[in-house]
Amino acid sequence: MIVKSHEADRYVAGPPKGLLIALVYGPDAGLVQERTEKLLKTVTPDLTDPFNAADLGEAALLADPARLADEAAAISMMGGRRTVRVRGGGNDLADIVEHLIDDPKGDALVVIEAGDLPKTSALRKLFDGHKSAAAIQCYPDSVRDLADVVRDALRAEGLSIAPDALEDAVSRLGSDRGVTRREIEKLLLYMHGQKQVTLEDVRAVMGDEAEARSESACDAAGSGDLARLDRELERLWVSDTQPAQVIRSAMGHFQKLLQARESAARGESLDMVMKRLRPPVHFSRANAFKAQAQRWTGDKLGEALDLLLEAEALTRTTGVPAEAVTGRTLMNIAAMARSAR
Repeated sequence: MIVKSHEADRYVAGPPKGLLIALVYGPDAGLVQERTEKLLKTVTPDLTDPFNAADLGEAALLADPARLADEAAAISMMGGRRTVRVRGGGNDLADIVEHLIDDPKGDALVVIEAGDLPKTSALRKLFDGHKSAAAIQCYPDSVRDLADVVRDALRAEGLSIAPDALEDAVSRLGSDRGVTRREIEKLLLYMHGQKQVTLEDVRAVMGDEAEARSESACDAAGSGDLARLDRELERLWVSDTQPAQVIRSAMGHFQKLLQARESAARGESLDMVMKRLRPPVHFSRANAFKAQAQRWTGDKLGEALDLLLEAEALTRTTGVPAEAVTGRTLMNIAAMARSAR
């Protein structure tokens, strides 16, 4: 059977008793690992227990194809069900897994971790229609999913979070569940002894002052605001922000604008496109980003990106001052934005 991503957390927390083998797959590696471990722990709470938990890699199984069936059939010396974890699963394992699905050995729970697999994948197709086998999807969290993950993790530690703080936290999180968990752990440590997470707490833990200044400079350049750009650049250099970081931030910013423009040209609304961007545009910058996307054309954005690529090359291969090159490039881009009105 196929378990959709939005149903997966509930499924791995309480799998059916007849489940013998599962494939946990998707592009979010952190989420694949989290759901794999949650599923395995429903059978073996201690995944380091050598008597009840086997941990194998794809290479080991390809070298000894019979080992998967042997591990699945093995009886625990301490009693109870065993678990077999297979890391790095790919289509090369399809024949080995097919034999186990068609002719199960023992009652161990076998869980295979894999990356993003298309529907045509040989390994993925094996799990269609089998009651004792499940393919569990792990796709990147939506904004709603991220909000639930943050809220639930804080609630488990006796913490609440203010609405504006939750919105800010979600806007700073990307599409990898592992990164999300590490950011939440940092926030929990910071909030020790407190009761409610505020916006200031989120910004203190998850914020990056240099990144925020770079984003402000990018917005100024994209809006054609030369005076503001001059002020933002001065603040960046005074705070010792590296020009390379500013250029990388600008390239990411204008690539997002180009993506938004191309989607809008296909008839999609900018609001919907902005929600899909990863990492997402911070809500405090949403109006400015939308205005820039409406101001620029795709061709002009391509020219801006070319200027940034040239600036990056100049700062790496010549002895010219990197701050001067970066500042001049962003000023030229801001002038382009003014002429685009």
